[in-house]
Amino acid sequence: MSAGLLAWVDAHLLVADKPAGLLSVPGRGADKQDCLATRVQALHPDALVVHRLDQATSGLLLFARGPAVQRALSAAFEQRRVHKRYEAVVAGRPPGPEGADGWGTIDLPLGADWPNRPRQQVDPVHGRPSRTRWRVLGPGPRPGTTRLELEPVTGRAHQLRVHLLALGCPIVGDALYAPPAVVAAAPRLLLHARELALAHPADGTPMRWTSPPPF
Repeated sequence: MSAGLLAWVDAHLLVADKPAGLLSVPGRGADKQDCLATRVQALHPDALVVHRLDQATSGLLLFARGPAVQRALSAAFEQRRVHKRYEAVVAGRPPGPEGADGWGTIDLPLGADWPNRPRQQVDPVHGRPSRTRWRVLGPGPRPGTTRLELEPVTGRAHQLRVHLLALGCPIVGDALYAPPAVVAAAPRLLLHARELALAHPADGTPMRWTSPPPF
């Protein structure tokens, strides 16, 4: 891993910019050991994982330096004191309604689609409460697509991908959820974790990191 993939390094935490296609943490099997965590730890052995991104998603990922900071940052995530923003290109345009501030909300419970793991699904009976806010940024790079800003209020597996699919606007390049024509419209999943904001665990200083989407 080159130092260029590290967006921030201090004595307490690191922020890395993960490329699409790279695992966040090791998977099962010898062929799935290369991942962002092992690359970061090769440079900073005390770096510990705090959260993850899907393999197909690019963008900012936070690491703690040591167990005490890991506990503090994990608690901040659980208490929703870490603010995340994503950018995506979707097929079509969300139908709304949008609020006066331009943001719409998707409130649909999500759970595992057990016969088709790792897929998730909207599950009104057994699903966990899940909320995503979205805002139109403008037209996407191809006709019939829209660029969205996304804010996951909760942090369920594949939340953004399943919520947008339920809205009728699958993310372009999503090989797991989108129909074939939408998958073929891009060489990768057009979803990028572009912003992280939180109070620094050492002294409470407001911190914010941004990464422009590579699409």
